[in-house]
Amino acid sequence: MDFALTRSQYVRWRNAIFAIFLASGTSIATWASRVPDIKSALGVDNAQIGLLLLGMGVASILGISTGPAVMVRIGARRGMLAMMIMLALGLVLIGVGTTVFASFPLVTIGLALFGFGNGCLDIMMNVEATAIEQEAGKTILPLFHAFFSFGTVIGAGLGWIATTWHLDVATHALVVAAIIFIGAFACFTNVPNRDAGLDPAEPGDKPHWRERMHLALSAWREPRTYALGVVMLGMSFAEGGANDWLALGAAEDHGGGTAIGAAALTVFSVCMTAVRIFGGPLVDRFGRVLVLRVLAVAAAAGILLFILAPSLPLVFVGAALWGVGASLGFPLGMSAAADDPAKAAARVSAAATIGYVAFLGGPPILGLISEHIGLLNTLFILVALVVASGLFSGAAKPLALNAKAGAAARNTSNGS
Repeated sequence: MDFALTRSQYVRWRNAIFAIFLASGTSIATWASRVPDIKSALGVDNAQIGLLLLGMGVASILGISTGPAVMVRIGARRGMLAMMIMLALGLVLIGVGTTVFASFPLVTIGLALFGFGNGCLDIMMNVEATAIEQEAGKTILPLFHAFFSFGTVIGAGLGWIATTWHLDVATHALVVAAIIFIGAFACFTNVPNRDAGLDPAEPGDKPHWRERMHLALSAWREPRTYALGVVMLGMSFAEGGANDWLALGAAEDHGGGTAIGAAALTVFSVCMTAVRIFGGPLVDRFGRVLVLRVLAVAAAAGILLFILAPSLPLVFVGAALWGVGASLGFPLGMSAAADDPAKAAARVSAAATIGYVAFLGGPPILGLISEHIGLLNTLFILVALVVASGLFSGAAKPLALNAKAGAAARNTSNGS
C-alpha cells in the first residue's frame, strides 16, 4: 500500500516513538540504579550479579534475534505494544522478587522477561525511528536516542531519589512499570500501519511470511552490515557497561556509597542525552566519520579517568566524558544502516542486533571477569573496544548515491 501521512499523523507517530525510546531508557536505568540495593537485599556478590545480568543478556539477545520474526508475524506496531507490556511485567517481578521474597530465582525470571521485552522492542523502535528519519530527510535518529538517554536520566534520577528516601525496590519498580504499561497503549494508537514495518492496514495485503522473513534476514549477507557492527560494538559495550556497572564502580570501588553511585550514573546519562539532542546538526555539518572518531577519543579518555581517578570529583568528570563519547555510536550506526530507504528495515534490524548483543551481552561478561581482576581493571576492556570502534568508523560513511536519491524523494513527498 502507499504510505502517506498528514503532518498531524507524522507528528503523532514521531512523538509516540519518542515516548517508546523514553520508556525503554527509563526501565533500564530503573534496574541499573538499584543494582547496589538489589545486590544487598539478595545477599549476593559481583559474580552472582553477573549471572543475573547474563540471564537478562541471554533473554535480550533472544528478543533481539526474534525481533524480525515478531515483526513478520504481527508487525512492528502490535509487536511494540506486546513487548512494552512484557518488560513492564518483568520490572514488577524484579521489584517483588527483591523486596517481598528476596528470591534470586524470581528476580532472574523478572530479568528474563524484562530483557526479552526490551531486546525485541529495541529492534522495532529503531526500525520505526529510521523510517521517521527517512520521512524527515535529515539526521534526527540521535534525537530518538536522546529520548532513550533522557529516559535513563529520569530512571537514574528516580533511582537516586528512591535510594536517598530509602524507598524499597518493589514500590519503585511498580510505579515505573505502571507508567510504562499505560504509555504502551497511548503509543499504540498513534503509530501508523506501514508496509515496511510489516503491518499494513489489510492483513491480506502482506506477502507470504517466508518472503517477509527472507527480506528481514537479507542484510546478514552484506559485508557492510558487519563493518558497521564493529563500529557499534565498542560504543554499545561502553554504554551498556556504564548502565550496569558505573553506579557500582563509583559506589564500591571508589567508596562513594549508593547515592554517589546513582548520582554518577545520572551525570553519565545527562551528558549522553545532551550530545544526542544536538548531535544531528553536528553530524549534518561535519559528517558521521569525523564525529565518531572525535567521540571515540572522548569515550576512551573518560573511561580511563573514571578508572584511575584519585578523587570523587574526577570520577564525575570521567563519567561525563564517558557519556559524551558513547553518545552517538549506536544511533549513527542505525542511520548508516538506513541509507538505502528500500532496504532500511532489514539493515537496521541486523545492525541493531549486533549493537544490542554488545550492549546487553557485554556487561554480564564484565561482571564475571571483575571477580578475578576487579571491576575497575575490567573497564580497561571497554577502552580497547572504544578505540577499535573509532578505528573502524569509516564504515559509517554515507552511501552517497542512495542517500541523495532518498533525500530527493523525501523532499518531493514533503513538498506535495
